[in-house]
Amino acid sequence: MAAGLGPSGCWQRWGHHLSARNGSKMLLLLLLLGSGQGPRQVGAGQTFEYLKREHSLSKPYQGVGTSSSSLWNLMGNAMVMTQYIRLTPDMQSKQGALWNRVPCFLRDWELQVHFKIHGQGKKNLHGDGLAIWYTKDRMQPGPVFGNMDKFVGLGVFVDTYPNEEKQQEAQKRRYSPAVQRVFPYISAMVNNGSLSYDHERDGRPTELGGCTAIVRNLHYDTFLVIRYVKRHLTIMMDIDGKHEWRDCIEVPGVRLPRGYYFGTSSLTGDLSDNHDVISLKLFELTVDRTPEEEKLHRDVFLPSVDNMKLPEMTAPLPPLSGLALFLIVFFSLVFSVFAIVIGIILYNKWQEQSRKRFY
Repeated sequence: MAAGLGPSGCWQRWGHHLSARNGSKMLLLLLLLGSGQGPRQVGAGQTFEYLKREHSLSKPYQGVGTSSSSLWNLMGNAMVMTQYIRLTPDMQSKQGALWNRVPCFLRDWELQVHFKIHGQGKKNLHGDGLAIWYTKDRMQPGPVFGNMDKFVGLGVFVDTYPNEEKQQEAQKRRYSPAVQRVFPYISAMVNNGSLSYDHERDGRPTELGGCTAIVRNLHYDTFLVIRYVKRHLTIMMDIDGKHEWRDCIEVPGVRLPRGYYFGTSSLTGDLSDNHDVISLKLFELTVDRTPEEEKLHRDVFLPSVDNMKLPEMTAPLPPLSGLALFLIVFFSLVFSVFAIVIGIILYNKWQEQSRKRFY
């Protein structure tokens, strides 16, 4: 493109050299290429992305509702507005969620989240934040940013209130600058259903990594991207109004099963904020794999992270049937009676021997 020539100038220049017929064909072709329907290269390697509409959501928010035919389901206090979906309003003790109804069987993917957190609360008087999920279970309300505890899958948290730091201040203690976290704070957690999210410590014991993200009450758009490629989890953010991705979390060796659900949720307690989702866009990423990588990247059935020991889940024992319970009680009684009879016989023999020794 010539220096100082913008996109409109390019069209004018081309228009002088194209016939009306050829110009119409060229315009149609460019519109088709720019419509987002086809693949787009997203990296230096052979990586292409395809928008998956069944896992994506944008204005005017068609397919959102509570019916079984909707692609996205609302829960709790979540509401559909004209410009966004509000998970929770700036009111105390609210929780809401938005869940995709279609399980995702993609091998490599990227989720782009356009969100906004804002409210009337001043510094450190707002909360609690929102979470983005890729989990086995959906529509399960609970204490972890509005979702269930001991979830199975991946959780990415945009935490806006420093619970642990406030407790440290109350006890007149403070972390060293090397380990102290500045809020709002983004963190990630992989769970196989055996771990609890420690809300009082803002998830510190189980986090894979994190970074500070000043996202409240901004006058420009804020974005978060979660990329999962070749067992590599990368989380980046665009929160500075520069339209540039900035690294936040990068973890290799993350093993996530296929067939889980995407969702987002939020929770307020004594403190509150508006937690809004403007869009969720999921892209399928196609990447080349060597034969060795194909063997290494086989499907897994339980989330895990290499070099990170997660407690193993123990399957609960199946409930006893009525017949089994009857047999257990019956044989227990028989054994008890048998033990009592044997005890009486032995006691009588002991008494007889005692009398003989006496005489």
